[in-house]
Amino acid sequence: MNSPVNLFATVPKRSARAAAAPFLPMSRAEMDRLGWDQCDVILVTGDAYIDHPSFGMALVGRLLEAQGYRVGIISQPDWHSAEPFRALGKPRLYWGVTAGNMDSMVNRYTADRKIRSDDAYTPNAEPNKRPDRTVTVYAQRAREAYPDVPVIIGSIEASLRRIAHYDYWSDKVRRSVLMDSKADLLIFGNAERALVDLTHRLNAGENIKDIRHLRGTGFLVPHGWLPSPEWGVHNSSRVDVPGKVDPHPNPYAMANEDKTACATDAAKAEAEVVKPIRIMTREERQQMAREKHARTVVRLPAYDVVKDDPVMYAHASRVFHLESNPGNARALVQQHGERDVWLNPPPLPLQMDEMDGVYDLPYARSPHPSYGKAHIPAWEMIRFSVNIMRGCFGGCTFCSITEHEGRIIQSRSEPSILREIEHIRDKTKGFTGTISDMGGPTANMYRLQCKDKKIEETCRRLSCVYPSICSNLNTDHSKLISLYRKARAIPGIKKVLISSGLRYDLAVRSPEYVKELVTHHVGGLLKIAPEHSEENTLSKMMKPGMGAYDEFKKLFDKFSLEAGKKQYLIPYFIAAHPGCTDEDMLNLALWLKKNNFRLDQVQTFMPTPMAMATTMYHSRKNPLHKVTEDSEVVETARSGKIRKVHKAFLRYYDPENWPVLREHLVKMGRGDLIGNGERHLIPPPGGSLAQREEPVAAAPARRGNATVRVAPARVRAPGMPAASAATGKARPSILDTIKTKRPAKR
Repeated sequence: MNSPVNLFATVPKRSARAAAAPFLPMSRAEMDRLGWDQCDVILVTGDAYIDHPSFGMALVGRLLEAQGYRVGIISQPDWHSAEPFRALGKPRLYWGVTAGNMDSMVNRYTADRKIRSDDAYTPNAEPNKRPDRTVTVYAQRAREAYPDVPVIIGSIEASLRRIAHYDYWSDKVRRSVLMDSKADLLIFGNAERALVDLTHRLNAGENIKDIRHLRGTGFLVPHGWLPSPEWGVHNSSRVDVPGKVDPHPNPYAMANEDKTACATDAAKAEAEVVKPIRIMTREERQQMAREKHARTVVRLPAYDVVKDDPVMYAHASRVFHLESNPGNARALVQQHGERDVWLNPPPLPLQMDEMDGVYDLPYARSPHPSYGKAHIPAWEMIRFSVNIMRGCFGGCTFCSITEHEGRIIQSRSEPSILREIEHIRDKTKGFTGTISDMGGPTANMYRLQCKDKKIEETCRRLSCVYPSICSNLNTDHSKLISLYRKARAIPGIKKVLISSGLRYDLAVRSPEYVKELVTHHVGGLLKIAPEHSEENTLSKMMKPGMGAYDEFKKLFDKFSLEAGKKQYLIPYFIAAHPGCTDEDMLNLALWLKKNNFRLDQVQTFMPTPMAMATTMYHSRKNPLHKVTEDSEVVETARSGKIRKVHKAFLRYYDPENWPVLREHLVKMGRGDLIGNGERHLIPPPGGSLAQREEPVAAAPARRGNATVRVAPARVRAPGMPAASAATGKARPSILDTIKTKRPAKR
């Protein structure tokens, strides 16, 4: 993997560029105040504009501003006409189109395909401020507004739809978003490198049709196009053999000679020419192999094939994920009619100083003033939080973080993170001394990486921690412990909480980390995600068994007791995941009852584009292994009724779920679990459960597989009595009834 040019190597000296704008302009009046007659780049987003590095349009906008470009933002425009897209005039270089921090379909619809009543990324959570498939609609309107301006699409929505993909909401395989949006270029994954390079080249006068070698980009080309004659093509079946395979011909079989296949006299003469043999060193052979690898494109099955053949769809998904390591991934190409969708290899990760540069830019750290005092839930969620890293090497099949942000962890330095905490303390209104979160996609992957760079660049594992933690993975949490201690030592900081999801199978490798976390950084409740209790389902999720959870809980309880604190784990679980059977959900419900959990917020599996679990849902095949017509079949709860039953098992204590559970338990032959006793799961008609405790306090609900979590409908503080929905009066809380285990007397 060649070392790329530093992201900030081309940044003009501060004296040679304009001062940073208080906010990137959203109107012509703001442009006039800045003295701008035209924007170089206009970013169109489906989110409210919040000038904070947790929001993609702000991060990208400030990065381009630092490179010396004038960047405007059009936020949540009315898409019914092109006129709102002309609000800032014609961009000089290009449009940058994004749906926002979340996929628009996940943002707008529940797992049951019902439209949501609110939108956390919109002022006052107002719904319906963005269209379905936002990237496609915005790109078409931008093109209509100024037809001769290049359109660049990006963000998680475009990233996860870069090839033919199963679309849960229409229940069919859809074309690449490049086909429907008619965009000139798609930037997938972490966009900084590609976007900076692209902008400089367009500014230098290059035609966007000639920019074809940027990592992390996709574009449309004529079928069969190759960058140069030196390139070769591998059919995807050479990477992973799909479907029925024709037997290899027997070289010793006596077959009739095919006269038409005979070589011509000229060809024979050429073959007889004596050519010298060149003896190469091992290093030369390896270098030649690397160069050949870099000039090879893998051809995936065409859209017309995968849309009708689930086995070939699963094969394409498997090959796509095998070609995802930026150290060894090859370009991919997939035919769509008369054209090909060409995808260059994934972007190279940012180095630590580059991550620092991105997050140290002059963000206003607040919503644009035009929103006034409007409440924006997503902003309230992160306003006092700090992102310390990006990426995830967990590879959970239901999650899209790895596909979008990559498997290699990109971390910020301690000084950069501590500076941001000081900025929050000094500049963010309403700050009272508590940092609400210091994490990322996973709280405790900070600075964890492969021990050997060469091994990392050649690895083709889909997960570094499943089925077991790789022996080459560094799991040392000492740098994170040091960061925690320095963060809470900053004057004016009363508490630093860790609210990001925790990878507990990694945490148990470092009891010192668990002690530090539990003693100082848990606000009463800690979120973790076992996702299920049964090995059958966990194997389809690529999640660890419950043994790791039990081990972590022992450490958690031990250190909570030593600290003199009553603290509790809040587990996340998923219902109706591919491969999950009725028996699996029943056993999970019994596990929840045994462990005294009554979940207030639950999640039903939502198939999102490109996730491997989505492939299982659509194809009934397991892409974690070789895919053939005879390979493992993954049965999945697809009907609304069965999905409802699986979700009901997670809330077995809710009287509204008892009728459907009674009916299903009888069908399963488990009517013995219906009764009023302690061993029963649900009561008979007219009965009640033996246990009377109330649900654990709600943790933030997860919208699909999004990387930003959304505020729940109701959350109560640890130990605070919950109000009865019927009377409004306080009622007992489970937090008052759970007994903390004490060590046995010696």
